[in-house]
Amino acid sequence: MRNILLSFFLLFAAISSALAQKLTVESFKLAGSDLTAQTQPRKDLNNRNCALIKVGLGLQGVQFEGSIMGNVENKTGEYWVYMPQGNRLLKMKHANYAPVMVTFADYGVEKLESNRTYELVVTASSGVQAEQKQKLTIRYTPSSATVLVDNKMVKGKNGVAQTTLPVGQHSFVVACDGYESEEGTVKLKASAPSNLQITLSKEATAIQQSTVAQPTVAQQPVMQTPVTNSDNISIPVKDGISIDMVRVEAGTFTMGATPEMENPEDDEKPAHQVTLTNDYYIGKYEVTQALWKAVMGNNPSRFNGDNLPVERVSWNDCQEFISKLNSITGKKFRLPTEAEWEYAARGGNKSIGYQYSGSSNLSDVAWYKDNSSSKTHAVGSKQANELSIYDMTGNVCEWCQDWYGKYSGLSQTDPAGAASGSDRVIRGGYGGITAGYCRSSYRDYGTPGGCSNAIGFRLVLSE
Repeated sequence: MRNILLSFFLLFAAISSALAQKLTVESFKLAGSDLTAQTQPRKDLNNRNCALIKVGLGLQGVQFEGSIMGNVENKTGEYWVYMPQGNRLLKMKHANYAPVMVTFADYGVEKLESNRTYELVVTASSGVQAEQKQKLTIRYTPSSATVLVDNKMVKGKNGVAQTTLPVGQHSFVVACDGYESEEGTVKLKASAPSNLQITLSKEATAIQQSTVAQPTVAQQPVMQTPVTNSDNISIPVKDGISIDMVRVEAGTFTMGATPEMENPEDDEKPAHQVTLTNDYYIGKYEVTQALWKAVMGNNPSRFNGDNLPVERVSWNDCQEFISKLNSITGKKFRLPTEAEWEYAARGGNKSIGYQYSGSSNLSDVAWYKDNSSSKTHAVGSKQANELSIYDMTGNVCEWCQDWYGKYSGLSQTDPAGAASGSDRVIRGGYGGITAGYCRSSYRDYGTPGGCSNAIGFRLVLSE
């Protein structure tokens, strides 16, 4: 019996020790003077040079997951990982360590660029080190607001709240009666204290998609008559939540790198004529967290708030959501095709020819790097485009139905993208991206199972 108990204890200790070990990302940055991605290139599926990530980690047996091209090269003291441009995530796994997901935006890199070399420094630790702590100072207006950090109240005085916390990521909420609350996350670093400046905005008189006043509906499939006018419909879902949609009339437009689109990428070319033969409805707003929770019963988002866009959802997650939504409503919702998305973003047959969706002044219509404070904002809080659609070039970028592929210069009718591929199309700008990537023609892509706090979606309903 003693031998059995001893064996069990040793096994338990070994498992506990393995679980305690962790991989820690020390830094991730562009290696501006390193030309390896150009001198030793590897092509992606579109015959473009990949980005190269040199992972500095002296540990054998590490596995990498993501949109990786070819085999990972195991060099002395580092791994070479080639990835197509536009990627934002890389996952590392090892049998004896907890897996770690590297979100490039957390280190100031919005997404990978072709022909560029990046350095990712990772350390392997036993997890038994002394806990490091750092000071967080939150200055807030109005001074009567309440501050919570990690769901615990932090006492403040004269609009300043201070607390000391373990190094790492923490959540915060600043709230006050009569004002819209601010929620987000802050990453404390051992090297220096962190400071936040929060100014609350007074509550808007009208509330958007997540709280449209509708009677509670049954949760079994229902065939309800939507609230409609000639160009808009509002479809009840359940628990008082509805989906506001805008009608987009069929038409012909030029898709891609048209003259008003400044500094287009190669995959936006050639510009080509597209005809959409059927009217369709598209979401007036990005899908909110309130709608997602009503359908799925959970909330995967990094930034929490009922009227914020849902994010951290993969293309596959969107398909599951749509299937459940269709069961509840009796409708046939889907993701937009890339052509439907761009036609609506440009303003359909009411287009004035703006560079961005609704204006050539980006700040009027989009939350992006210069004004977002690196977080999402309530849907519909910027100016709409010509069709009264909001946030198509900011806040979060959006999944489309299509496989990603090259454009053809030929005229097309009701295009549905590439016949097959490894990545799905992503469109629109988001809160962490610069103005140069927010034009209505800009294209991006991601693996169907990948997710990020930069990516959400909006719905389409065919007539």
